[in-house]
Amino acid sequence: MPKKPKENYSNEAKESKEQQDKKSPEEAALAKLPPDVQEKLKAIKSKLEKFQKKVMEKFDKYIVGIALLPPPKPAQMPQQLMPQAPSMPQIQMPPGSQPAPADEKDKIHVLILVDDSDSQKMPKQELKDKLTTIINSMALEIDKNFVTQTVILSELWQNCYDGKYDLLQLIAMSASVFDKGMLQAIRIAEIHKTMVLKKFEKYIVSYVLAGSLVQGRATPTSDIDVWIVIDDTDVKKMTRVELKDKLRAIIIGMGIEAGELTGVRNKINIQVYILTDFWDSLREANPVIFTLLRDGVPFYDRGIFMPWKQLLKMGKIKPSAEAIDLFMGSGEQVLRRVKLKLNEIGMEDTYYATLTPSQAALMHYGIPPPAPKETAEVMREVFVKKEKMLEEKFIRILETNIQIRKAIEHGDKKELTGREIDQLMDDADKYLKRIKRLFTQIERIREDRDMVSIYDTVSAIARDALRAEGIEKVSNEDLLKMFEHKLVSEGKVPTRQFKTFEGIIRAKKDYDEHKLSKIEMEHIFRDSGNLIKSLVEYVQRKRGAELERAKIRVKYGSKYGEVMLLDTHAFVVHDIDAKDKEISKARVKPNGSLEALEKSSHEEMEKHIASVHIPQRAFIKEPIFEELKKIFGPDVEVLVNY
Repeated sequence: MPKKPKENYSNEAKESKEQQDKKSPEEAALAKLPPDVQEKLKAIKSKLEKFQKKVMEKFDKYIVGIALLPPPKPAQMPQQLMPQAPSMPQIQMPPGSQPAPADEKDKIHVLILVDDSDSQKMPKQELKDKLTTIINSMALEIDKNFVTQTVILSELWQNCYDGKYDLLQLIAMSASVFDKGMLQAIRIAEIHKTMVLKKFEKYIVSYVLAGSLVQGRATPTSDIDVWIVIDDTDVKKMTRVELKDKLRAIIIGMGIEAGELTGVRNKINIQVYILTDFWDSLREANPVIFTLLRDGVPFYDRGIFMPWKQLLKMGKIKPSAEAIDLFMGSGEQVLRRVKLKLNEIGMEDTYYATLTPSQAALMHYGIPPPAPKETAEVMREVFVKKEKMLEEKFIRILETNIQIRKAIEHGDKKELTGREIDQLMDDADKYLKRIKRLFTQIERIREDRDMVSIYDTVSAIARDALRAEGIEKVSNEDLLKMFEHKLVSEGKVPTRQFKTFEGIIRAKKDYDEHKLSKIEMEHIFRDSGNLIKSLVEYVQRKRGAELERAKIRVKYGSKYGEVMLLDTHAFVVHDIDAKDKEISKARVKPNGSLEALEKSSHEEMEKHIASVHIPQRAFIKEPIFEELKKIFGPDVEVLVNY
């Protein structure tokens, strides 16, 4: 028989692999078993589905989960039958268990978990007995080999309160037939707990299941909340915080591993507490801790959780008077914080969201950013009137933000309403989208600028940057070298900006010799914008730092004042915390003293700051101290390192 071509084998293998990939993990595992075993498992699965349907028809509201249990000898239960935990390790039965006799090998052991939280018409035990009888009868109608075990949730939790965890271990070894989320929660928590105790049993005080699962509010999509208390009372080799962080990282990693083992991924939510912090939170009446104690179910406890739970139930754990006062005042504090946040949105967030891109657009156009108060008018003059690139309505949005900020800052407007915030946010969003399109328009007109303008602009800003470093004069020939030495080599400007500057100088030379192509010109236009923006920001940061060094801050009585020495003038802010700040100005005499004070304003001071050169070092002469006494009184104090 002729052999098939090699590529045919490859194609067949590829098709076979694709078919396998389409199968679920359970189907893939089942396919590896002998045919007779496959048939047996399929038959069991079919019976379980019938049983589930029958039980759910009668008790749908109350059934939390149905699971196939391993027989008395776990080795006889193929792990391939565990759809929720295909990779679950084999777990040994409790000591004392006996191998199943021969006539028991065909038994099908099933667990039915029932929510009895709203059962009030009969005692818990009577309810369990009644359910057990009915459910067992249903099972035997389907197959005489069914062995059912009905468990009510209150019984399961009571076992945990009593330190009996056999049922938890049994559920961890089971395979879900039907689950509203409780079975998978118990399974992953039990496996995770086992991992944690195996490695850190010395430190673990309690391992507790909490949240909606134990409060009767669980859904199949609910998170699985567990919290762990670590004993830090005997820690000597590391700080308590180090112990918590170290163990927390490992424990959360184990949670991920447990999720992989059980197939329940990204649902377990692990909180780790150290014992001393937990106790402090309990004394301070932390509502989260109270809820954990009230509703939590211990999957492991060294004798601390249950006594605390009982003491809380008896009303013996009571918050301190300080804690009560703190919680009493927290509501008003939160409301005040909300109002402050709303004002901050209008005073800072939407203000800067519109102002900063506007100044960026002006810088992109080639204009140094004006003072905030002047930005709207400059935008109007350049982009609305001159270039006709922007609509007037967007300038009004910017003006509104500037006006609102000023009104809040001066106390003319006390607070912003939610409707006003919505309007500001909506307008800011529209404004930003329009400014993005404006940037594209600016790009187009930049293409019309000649090389000389780009070169002169970059050179001028580079000189400003060098001037900020104390280099007042530098020749055209030495400009690039000094730029590299003072700004790039010292890490104040990125190396890529030096390369851009170098490229602009080279392009200027090519331009003079008529060697610069249109494509090269476009590259220069593009790169120069980033360089200009970077250098302008650097100069602004530098200028801001220099401005701080030109200030003298003083304290007189309970007030704080400020004197700003700007070249030939000094500006005095009499009370920096006042809403309506009183500002004066005076000319600085050659000996350092001041002439008579004159009334001034914040606008005049800002204008003067923008127009003068601020030295890198501001020297204070002796007469200024006498002037401070005249202005602020004899008990004035000069603040340093503020």
